[in-house]
Amino acid sequence: MTISEVRTHRVSAPLHTPFVTALRRTTTVDTLVVELVDSDGRSGFGEAPQVWQVTGASVAGAGACVRELLGPQLIGRDPDDLVTRCAEVQRAVAGNEAAKAAVDVALHDLAARRLGVPLVRLLGGTTLRVPTDVTLAAGDAVDLAAAARQRQADGFGVLKVKVGTDASGDLDRVRAVRAAVGPGVRIRLDANQGWTPREAVRVIRGIEDSGLDVELIEQPVARWDLDGLAWVSDRVSVPILADEAVFGVRDLVEVIRRRAADLVNVKLAKCGGLHPARTLLDLATAHGLGTVVGSMMESQVGIGAAASLVAAYGTTAVPDLDAAWWLAWSPVQGGIRYDGATVVLPDTPGLGISGLTEAKMQTHG
Repeated sequence: MTISEVRTHRVSAPLHTPFVTALRRTTTVDTLVVELVDSDGRSGFGEAPQVWQVTGASVAGAGACVRELLGPQLIGRDPDDLVTRCAEVQRAVAGNEAAKAAVDVALHDLAARRLGVPLVRLLGGTTLRVPTDVTLAAGDAVDLAAAARQRQADGFGVLKVKVGTDASGDLDRVRAVRAAVGPGVRIRLDANQGWTPREAVRVIRGIEDSGLDVELIEQPVARWDLDGLAWVSDRVSVPILADEAVFGVRDLVEVIRRRAADLVNVKLAKCGGLHPARTLLDLATAHGLGTVVGSMMESQVGIGAAASLVAAYGTTAVPDLDAAWWLAWSPVQGGIRYDGATVVLPDTPGLGISGLTEAKMQTHG
């Protein structure tokens, strides 16, 4: 059996609430869904989210990469030779991590479907339930407190608060969220590179001195400033999580070498898919770093793959897999669902996706 067709689907789906960070504001998920079809008519799906400000990936660029290079390389090849196919995808093009991730996940999904097992079982896991945090979009203290109370009522016990838009007011924002939810909810912060090193230390020490019990701080400084990240990590007690600073193995090696962070956030669209993500998790674990598996603004396709990875490999901190929860409607048929603060994986082959909805979708064969 061989891969007979590669299709790309341009998808735009609305969010029920605007998603705001120190880097961007969006009201939609704009993404490329890649579909690999074998000669028996089975399909495997993967996803390349458009995130201009973080990865630089666009739907147009990922689509061109898949249609002009990655797709033609896969036509006529054996989808069951999964390790070889994934390695070929990683070697085929420089950068383009989101496009490579979409094809890598589609290959894994197709392999699992051909075996008749859920993707999590192909990866070596058994559980179908994975916890997640939920993000509080950047805003003023009053809005954040209201959102925190609502998310607590929705059943979420771990809140990721977006800060970094205004360092002078961030301590008050964290105070407001803690006062709103009380001591029983875990709070983590994500500055999305929004602070300078000195601002980061000043805000974090204020949080520590105020006893606000923050679990971790994600990417406080610019991704390229590993010296600054290490400088912050060395001067505060709250654990520091590297996100945008780590795309691939070489980045993680530098973080480890400089002791620049305490944890690493592994994202499929940032590192190139499940194949490299497992390497990053193993490397971090071997060197004593904590791990989180996160997501961009993705649909049930990307979140299903990331949740399957967590279900098989585990993480030291609750993963960040709420992206598809923000969608007003699902652009796919089947796949994961949310049960409060839990991502529920389908007990069906692969990602459990039977097709895409028609609204706001463009398909290319």
